[in-house]
Amino acid sequence: MSPPFDEISATVAALEDELVAVRRDLHQHPELGRTEVRTTQLLAARFERSGIPVRRLRGSGLIAHIGPGQPARTIGLRADLDALPIREQTGLPFASRTEGVSHACGHDVHTTAALGAALALKAVEDDLTLLGIGVRVIFQPAEEVMPGGAEDVVAQGGIEGVERIFALHCDPSIDVGSVGLRVGPITAATDQVDVTLSGMGGHTSRPHLTQDLTYALAKVVTDVPAALSRRLDPRAAAALVWGAIHAGGAHNVIPSTGKVLGTLRMLDAHAWDGSERLVAELVHEVVSPYGVKADVSVVKGVPPVVNDATCVDVLTQAVDEAGALAAPTPQSLGGEDFAWYLARIPGAMARLGTRAPGGTTYDLHRGDLVVDEAAIGVGARTLAGCVLASSSLEPAGLDNVRDDAPARLVGLDRVTGR
Repeated sequence: MSPPFDEISATVAALEDELVAVRRDLHQHPELGRTEVRTTQLLAARFERSGIPVRRLRGSGLIAHIGPGQPARTIGLRADLDALPIREQTGLPFASRTEGVSHACGHDVHTTAALGAALALKAVEDDLTLLGIGVRVIFQPAEEVMPGGAEDVVAQGGIEGVERIFALHCDPSIDVGSVGLRVGPITAATDQVDVTLSGMGGHTSRPHLTQDLTYALAKVVTDVPAALSRRLDPRAAAALVWGAIHAGGAHNVIPSTGKVLGTLRMLDAHAWDGSERLVAELVHEVVSPYGVKADVSVVKGVPPVVNDATCVDVLTQAVDEAGALAAPTPQSLGGEDFAWYLARIPGAMARLGTRAPGGTTYDLHRGDLVVDEAAIGVGARTLAGCVLASSSLEPAGLDNVRDDAPARLVGLDRVTGR
C-alpha cells in the first residue's frame, strides 16, 4: 500500500463503529426521494464537525468538497440517499420506524460508505493538495424515482469541472469482501409505463352491453409484452413487466376505469430511444376490439450505465488496495440514474458485495433485505482508493461535458448493450 492509502485504511478502521451507527440511524429513519431532509442534515452536521465544506442542493442532498480550493483536477464520488415505499420485514433491532418505507435497496450503505470515504480523504487532504486533486462527494436525492435526482444534480452544476466519477451499488448476491466489476454496460435502460383504460361499465351478467374494461386490461397485461417481443430486436433484451393492476371493487360489476403500472427495461439504448412510441401503438392496437379508451404514459427513465474502461482499471486498483477481491459481474436489467453522469463524463459503478459468506442470499427491493455491515468499510476504502488511483492517470479532459444538450439525449450515440 502507498502511504496515503495506509492512512485512509487506518482512518476507515478507526471510524468503523461510528459508520455502522450512522448506517443504522439512517436505516431507522428512511426518507423517500426528494424528501431526504433529515438525512441531509445529519450528513451536513458531521461534515461541519470535520471541517469539510458542503453545498446544499435545492430541496435535499448535498455536495462535500475535500482538497485544495482551486484543484488542478477534480474526482467525483456519488452516493444516493432515498429509500423505497416498501414495508420492512427484517425484524432487525434497528428496523425502519417509518411505516411503509425502508432502505430496501441499500442506499443507507451507499451513503455511509461515501461518508467514510470523505472523512478518510480529509485525513490525507495535505497529500491531495500536493497532487492538486480535489474530491467532490455527491449525496444525491431521488435515485429511485423518474426523473431521478442525478438530473437535479446536473442541472445545479454538480458535476461541472469533474473529470471522472465513481459509485458503488449494493449487490446481495456477492459475498462481502468482493466487488463486482464490468467494462461497458452494467445496467439497463428503464422506463415507467402507466396505462389507463376507460369505458362503459355495467353488470357482469351483460358484458355484451358494456365495454368490458377488465377483460381489455387483462389483454394489455398479456398481449402487449408478447407483441413487443416481436417488434423489437431480440438482442435488445426488452422486458415489459407489470407491477400493479387496479380495477373494480365488486364481483358483479364491470368497472368503467382501470389502470396497470409497470416498467420497460432493455439492454440496448438505441432500441430504447424509440420504445415510447412503440408501446403506445401496441396498447391502442390491443384494446381497439373492445371499444375502450386508452391513455398511455411512458416516463422515460435512464439509459444503461456504461462503465469507462480506464475507470474500471481505477476501481480494480482501488479494490485491491482496499483488501477486497475484484470479480467479474454481468449486465443486469436494473436501472440506475448514475447513467446520466456517465452520459457527460467518464466514470464507473461497481457492485459492492453485501452477502454474509455462507449466509442467505437476499434480493434488492424486498422488505427482508439484510446486508453484512462489513461492506461499509470495504466500500469506504474502495471509493477513497479511486481518488488516489486516479492521480496517476492523464487528465480525462472536460471537452465531453455536455450541459447544453437536452439531458435525455446526451450520450445515447455511444451507449450500447450488445
